[in-house]
Amino acid sequence: MAEKKVTVLDLARKYGVAAKDVIAELNGQGIETKKAEKTVLEGDDLALIDSYLADLYGADEDQPVKKGSKKTRPSGKAMPKKAQETAENTGDLKEIRLTRPVLVKDLAAAVGKKPNELITDLMKLGELAGINQPISDANVKKLCAGYGVEPVYGAAGNTPAAAVKAAVDDDPKNLVERPPVVTFMGHVDHGKTSLQDAVRHTHVTDGEAGAITQHIGASTIQFNNKTITFIDTPGHAAFSSMRSRGANVTDIVVLVVSATEGFKPQTVEALNHAKAAKVPIIVAINKMDLPDADPDKVLLHMQQNGLTSEDWGGETGTVRVSAKSGKGLTDLLERIQIEAEMLELKANPKRPASGSVIEAQLEQGLGPTASVLIQDGTLHVGDIVLCGEHYGKVRMLISDKGERLKSAGPSIPVKVVGLSGVPEAGDHLEFCGNEKDARAIAAERLAAKRDKVLAANRVTSAEDLFSKLNEGGVSTLNIIIKSDVRGSGEAIAQSLAQLPSEKIRAEVIANGVGPINESDVDLAAATNALIVGFHVRVNPGVTDYLKKFKVEYRLYSIIYELLEDITDALAGKLEPEKREKQLGTAKILQIFELSKGPKICGCKVETGIVRIGAKARVRRAKELIYNGEVASLRHFRDDVHEVKAGLECGIKLDNFVDFLEGDEIEIYEIELKKATL
Repeated sequence: MAEKKVTVLDLARKYGVAAKDVIAELNGQGIETKKAEKTVLEGDDLALIDSYLADLYGADEDQPVKKGSKKTRPSGKAMPKKAQETAENTGDLKEIRLTRPVLVKDLAAAVGKKPNELITDLMKLGELAGINQPISDANVKKLCAGYGVEPVYGAAGNTPAAAVKAAVDDDPKNLVERPPVVTFMGHVDHGKTSLQDAVRHTHVTDGEAGAITQHIGASTIQFNNKTITFIDTPGHAAFSSMRSRGANVTDIVVLVVSATEGFKPQTVEALNHAKAAKVPIIVAINKMDLPDADPDKVLLHMQQNGLTSEDWGGETGTVRVSAKSGKGLTDLLERIQIEAEMLELKANPKRPASGSVIEAQLEQGLGPTASVLIQDGTLHVGDIVLCGEHYGKVRMLISDKGERLKSAGPSIPVKVVGLSGVPEAGDHLEFCGNEKDARAIAAERLAAKRDKVLAANRVTSAEDLFSKLNEGGVSTLNIIIKSDVRGSGEAIAQSLAQLPSEKIRAEVIANGVGPINESDVDLAAATNALIVGFHVRVNPGVTDYLKKFKVEYRLYSIIYELLEDITDALAGKLEPEKREKQLGTAKILQIFELSKGPKICGCKVETGIVRIGAKARVRRAKELIYNGEVASLRHFRDDVHEVKAGLECGIKLDNFVDFLEGDEIEIYEIELKKATL
């Protein structure tokens, strides 16, 4: 029958029913049918519909029944068995590639069906799902069998992006020289930031002098008509994880050492990261302008730590510099370019882009943004990308100079706007063929991460946690970190992992960017976790949600205060002894929108004083929504240091702009006294 054209009228005659009844039945199943004599059915559609009508009208397909023998359609009936048998007996089935979780609309597109048809068939299998909802694996298999196809699930390592890149031939003629990626490392007080700033300001290109520098975790300069890319790395020991990340994406490390102090513990730590990354090391002996500079001390410390300077017959280049006077900067850049030439750094700009996330955050007006170092290929505005557990279409590319770009090639850092969420620092960004695949892969990764987190260390209540702790059954304190930028969250997690404790250790089960929201509370309730906020607020309405699920949260603006509190908690002390010195209170009367910069709240100081740098709490209806610092004060048009009671002023808080009229601001200082057992 399938070899000739069959119309709805033919089927109506076959089963002895009125054509209008068949049309009404098919339309009810999502199959648009108007004229019985003109609607042609073929292939799998014909097999399914024929089997369905046979099941419905109670007749064998080859034996028409008399007109009027229509039976009531059985409710909740599975997909027609004969259709499945038809598909299963056809031998080799056509494969369709799917990615878990399989959404209704994605499966419909893969099998060439309309979503409402698939939803109807799914209902017959006892599962209700909307167009954007996932289908169970068992029913995916049944549906595919009925449609005559075989589902094949793509593994995470065999993503469309990987397939696209694998298909690109790196012909040697497409390989071009790329800029070296350089990371400055060293002790916090040895001047690596000052040295990098001096290099930046001395060697900007013409036309860039007036550009607005963007903090994207990396920057570029031009020297001898060639580009050099620098990755920023904070210097404190708490940020060792970020230094490690920097070494993993860098080509050359400049180890900055003070000529007056030589190697320090952080210098050795940075050196170990550079050695682990197996990259060339250049030692910059800084502060040569000081009278007590002793470069030979640095050369000796190098020797003691496995590096031998070229001055002493070794292979490690050393350059004497001064960030303050600018001495030796040209020599340092020349040495960087010499090392780069020896490495013969090349990449193919014609490939689809791939890179690593250096920094990521939520930005007002832009949404999730990621600072990405492009490592191979070229990223274009409009590209579909996959980035960790997130995906998106690149809406905007912003350079470190604040310029809008159409594309970014190898070794170029760029801020990417358009992702569905904030990725992890160090996540891999890759080009993906289409948005549907990218979304599905991202959802699969997110589901896998969520399952892993929820499966670990689950306890039913806070009381259960402490009872199990006393019994020795639980050895971890779960913590959820929410921070203003990804780098801060990484640093906190790294520091928590190194805290010593005999009884219990801190384990970070989630590390996100942005305000504390209901999803954080849900996760904390499921895992009995403490929520720690660093330079972030609590979303409106979430305070009540926290109380409902009895989830504890704490807000901090200083990393050391956070670490001390957690250390005390691990040691069995609930709180360090703190003495709060109340300075004053203010009430928000009006909100001012500025053409440039964040919003400012117009306030009246009701008691005491408001002072720049003091700590500030914002309460809305007596509920705490922010804990941070006073960033700036204005009295009329003047910037002032403090404002006394009875006066009006403009207040700008650090990393908080969600003011509402009537909010109350508490101004205070903290005197810390270490608690003792």
